[in-house]
Amino acid sequence: MDLKQAQAWLNTFFISIEEHKAYLSELDNPIGDGDHGFNMARGCTAAKAALEATPPTDLNGLFKSVGMSLLSKVGGAAGPLYGSVFLAFAKASLERNPSDDYAAFLRTGLEAIVLRGKATVGEKTMVDVWHPFIEQFPHSASVTVIDALVEATKPLKATKGRAAYLGDRSIGHTDPGSFSSGLLFKAFIRSVSL
Repeated sequence: MDLKQAQAWLNTFFISIEEHKAYLSELDNPIGDGDHGFNMARGCTAAKAALEATPPTDLNGLFKSVGMSLLSKVGGAAGPLYGSVFLAFAKASLERNPSDDYAAFLRTGLEAIVLRGKATVGEKTMVDVWHPFIEQFPHSASVTVIDALVEATKPLKATKGRAAYLGDRSIGHTDPGSFSSGLLFKAFIRSVSL
């Protein structure tokens, strides 16, 4: 993965978040604060502005700038979680090129989510998309598989985060963080040469 590919990945992700911000917040209405999409869109807009103001010269600078923007501009749990993901990507990119082992690179993001959010598989969080996507990679690198992973969060009962307060009433709703994670992975497979 070179800088140009990584920029294409993030630009595709930013556009997807903007296009889906109303739907993401709609998903968040029954089981959260109803603002996931608008919060993520605000963070992506800030990240884009930061990258335009100070164009990065390497992957570390790119991911660090995005991570700091999301940490500072996205409210709720999503800001710290996504911010931690991109800061982990920044650190990992210093150690080796992500394309040496994409699954290992993406796993650093998952580890950051788990460290920050303390979630495990089956708790109706973004981990329920991140973990199987990475475990099945590169077989999971298709829009169909990603959509299926997101859809699989519907029947789960939330036991972490704000949705956990709803108990059984959280069943039957798609996890919004999983949906936005799906957008991140779809942007990844569309922009990066696997």
